[in-house]
Amino acid sequence: MGSSAISERVELAKLCSSRDWSKAIRVIDSLLSQSFAIQDICNRAFCYSQLELHKHVIKDCDKALQLDPTLLQAYILKGRAFSALGRKEDALLVWDKGYEHAVRQSADLKQLLELEELLRIAKQERSITHENNGMESMSSVSASGSGPHSNGTYKNHNELSDESKLCSASGDSSEFCSGSSNNFDLRNGFSDKALESTNFDGQMTESHDIVDKLSYESDSCSDLSDTSEPCSKLSTICNSPSNTTETSSKLTFKSEIHNEIIDEAKKNKKFCVARISKTKSISVDFRLSRGIAQVNEGKYVHAISIFDQILKEDPTYPEALIGRGTAYAFQRELEAAIADFTKAIESNPSAGEAWKRRGQARAALGESVQAIEDLTKALEFEPNSADILHERGIVSFKFKDFNASVEDLTTCVKLDKDNASAYTYLGLSLSSIGEFVKAEEAHKKSIELDQRFLEAWTHLTQLYQDLANPTKALECLQHVLQIDGRFARAYHLRGLLFHGMGEHRKAIKDLSAGLGIENDNIECLYLRASCYHAIGEYREAVKDYDAALDLELDSMEKFVLQCLAFYQKEIALYTAAKANSEFSWFDIDGDIDPLFKEYWCKRLHPKNVCEKVFRQPPLRESLKKGKLRKQDHATTKQKTALLHAADSIGKKIQYDCPGFLPNKRQHRMAGLAIIEIAQRISKAWRSLQHSNKSTSKSGKRARRRERINIPSQNRGGAGCSTSSSLETSTSFGNTEDTSLGRSTMSWQEVYSFAVKWRQISEPCDPVVWINKLSEEFNSGFGSHTPMILGQAKVVRYYPNYERTLDVAKTVIKDQLYVYSKEDKIIDLSKDGKLEDILGANSCSDLYRVVGEDFWLATWCNSAFEGRRLEGTRITLVKMERGFDFAIRTPCTPSRWDEFETEMTRAWEAICSAYCGEAYGSTDFSVLENVRDAILRMTYYWYNFMPLSRGSAVVGFVVMLGLLLAANMEFIGNIPQGVQVDWDAILNFDPNSFVDSVKSWLNPSLKVTTSWKNYPDVASTLATTGSVVSALSSYDD
Repeated sequence: MGSSAISERVELAKLCSSRDWSKAIRVIDSLLSQSFAIQDICNRAFCYSQLELHKHVIKDCDKALQLDPTLLQAYILKGRAFSALGRKEDALLVWDKGYEHAVRQSADLKQLLELEELLRIAKQERSITHENNGMESMSSVSASGSGPHSNGTYKNHNELSDESKLCSASGDSSEFCSGSSNNFDLRNGFSDKALESTNFDGQMTESHDIVDKLSYESDSCSDLSDTSEPCSKLSTICNSPSNTTETSSKLTFKSEIHNEIIDEAKKNKKFCVARISKTKSISVDFRLSRGIAQVNEGKYVHAISIFDQILKEDPTYPEALIGRGTAYAFQRELEAAIADFTKAIESNPSAGEAWKRRGQARAALGESVQAIEDLTKALEFEPNSADILHERGIVSFKFKDFNASVEDLTTCVKLDKDNASAYTYLGLSLSSIGEFVKAEEAHKKSIELDQRFLEAWTHLTQLYQDLANPTKALECLQHVLQIDGRFARAYHLRGLLFHGMGEHRKAIKDLSAGLGIENDNIECLYLRASCYHAIGEYREAVKDYDAALDLELDSMEKFVLQCLAFYQKEIALYTAAKANSEFSWFDIDGDIDPLFKEYWCKRLHPKNVCEKVFRQPPLRESLKKGKLRKQDHATTKQKTALLHAADSIGKKIQYDCPGFLPNKRQHRMAGLAIIEIAQRISKAWRSLQHSNKSTSKSGKRARRRERINIPSQNRGGAGCSTSSSLETSTSFGNTEDTSLGRSTMSWQEVYSFAVKWRQISEPCDPVVWINKLSEEFNSGFGSHTPMILGQAKVVRYYPNYERTLDVAKTVIKDQLYVYSKEDKIIDLSKDGKLEDILGANSCSDLYRVVGEDFWLATWCNSAFEGRRLEGTRITLVKMERGFDFAIRTPCTPSRWDEFETEMTRAWEAICSAYCGEAYGSTDFSVLENVRDAILRMTYYWYNFMPLSRGSAVVGFVVMLGLLLAANMEFIGNIPQGVQVDWDAILNFDPNSFVDSVKSWLNPSLKVTTSWKNYPDVASTLATTGSVVSALSSYDD
């Protein structure tokens, strides 16, 4: 033993004699850093026991027993610590196990007898407790370690419990709460599980129009301790404004809920390292204890004043600095807290507690790198600390380092199998990286440990919702409300789920219940307003939109909702003004100012819109013109038959893929749109076929195309024609036509029927024609659909990842270059880069070869021989953690012109195919060319992507409508895992797409003319009000 170690041993003996346990612990820490001796671990455990830091005692005893499972001293100390914490049964088990080892080895008879006595007293106490029918006999261990003694209720005022309440919002409104460990647990809410739309459309409605989604972020820890024992003490966690201006892509949902806190008798981490000075040991110890007690009681100002007095006498006292820093953190004075923790570290670099707490405070300020560094340093002092691993895992999750989070939390639950919080956050991290089966298991394990753990239930709800399993999601929420019927967040989640399923009236009921508990919740207000808006209750919708606009908000995320409330209120007023007009006059694209639509799509501050755009008339003016016509709501035999048919046909649009919830309202919308398209196209084809016959009879006589009497979708304008330079030639059929087979209806008009239905069915989705946006169109508006975001795998679109990666490699092989983010060519033809590209198996491999952010464009083979159109852009952008791997579809004027020409030709090909020999045929084989032509136009539509959102569902609805007009009804279902729009986007040639779709489409096509007996949609649902009523009536 070196002279340094000997002198430290001598000092240790003196410190123990003077009962200066805090300094003694520091000396032992130093000795352990030199030589990890089991006896020193037990000595430190003993010192901790004198300071009544029972959780630290248990930790050190566990370390010692890992090294020597027969160490009797460790069993004795650990049992006493359990007993002092009120965990009598655990103490009995520990002593019993130690006694078994003692009997077998008989090495230390004194300790054997001590264990025997401890067991006898513990069993006697248990017997008395049972006899007294639950009356507890409180016992504790004497400070000298001489054995248990009875002194009434044991209470330790010398420990700083982290049951205390700490909430400190960070950039994404996550909560910095202390829950169960000997530190402040950082609790964030749900992850972005990659970015669905604000509604949970179950079909393909928003397949390529990713916008921010409403997420549900918890403000509580809800029994986040490392025990599954029930909580006996409730404490309210209070929200406060975010202290950051960081803009998040998530629209968070906060609720003030009750957080279950375990009292002293439970298995909780306690923080206190009391140092007793030689001169004023009793005074300092008492004041430190009093300060800690004040923090535990939430009296932070008083606690700080006590710590201030101690620090005047000794400005570098680490324990007082940590105590004061903790009080500052609870008061949200995080900078001051960090300063105190830093001083404590400078005074004692081995103070693991200070490293840990500073890490959590830094995490609350959004300093993710520094937070992880501090927690990692804390782990150096406690390498197998389940609590620090738990903390670091949650911090990593919060900052979207999901892989690191999974690693830490997996290790944590191996060390602490009863940590319910660690299991549910492990589930969140696993689901973020696409490990859904493992995620479900983790959430279920958390619930198994604590059946009343509300956070675990809501996290499991989110998982099932992401996987498009509404039945299980609703079951989870039912459990939550059985546990706590006033849990506002559960009502919001269920309202959001019902909204995503198209059951708006049920959503309103739940959202109203949530608002009855939290009347200033903007997420509930905005969502309820949108539901009222959708079902035509405009007065209530405007009232809720106004209430949302009047709220004072505490985060940028919620401000985005206020901006949307402004735009949605204007759309609600517009729709109300159109309620009694014919549905054909409902024309957002033609009537709403382009600047308004741009700001709406981009979710920008409406200041410029307010100054420059004509506002909609107030609701009272619309109501003055008369209420909705009675027949709009009346149920007739004709309407009932039409809606029944629409429901049956419309549900065929459903994608059977994770992330796509079944949505009744969208199904009905699709069914009505399909039938209307079939009816209108049939009339156009009849006129065209008649015209063709007349032309044939008259030989070379020129004919002027007859205008079909179809109400324009754009009153007084060119409707949904392309850019202004094209309006004269594509104004919905108002052109001369001299070629056989050209329809009297343009392709834009065909698709506009479906667009209009999509707009009215979910009015909070900004579905507009991109060429009707001014600046955005000219600069190249584009959708962004990620498959990977950072380390997160987007639940809807990640299944297309491997195929997209292969397509990217194929394009690079063909072109030998890609484009940088500055649109400069990056040559990949040299230095073996092409071979490395072709061998790439991941985004990381691809990026490593290219060396920077890049994009490339797929191509679509044109119907005009030898021509290629620019398809979709595949982009790879390096993020702080991971990559943004996505498809983006730019819509510039030049690209629009190219696709407009292609769509025109494709539409003419359909009309020519059907209006010739195949006209009116019910022979499946005769209609083959018609099917192929319809699929080819669908292929170009999906690659075109001309809408701000909703292009996927509109494309499929038009496809089914055209097939029905040609007497072919789709009676099957889209195969599991198939996303038709992606199939088109990732195919270079239309024929390849046609063959792929026909493999499952043709067997499910039924040749029939029965659809011709359906009531006429345009006359049965003549007004905008009647359409809204029809879409909203199924859940009456």
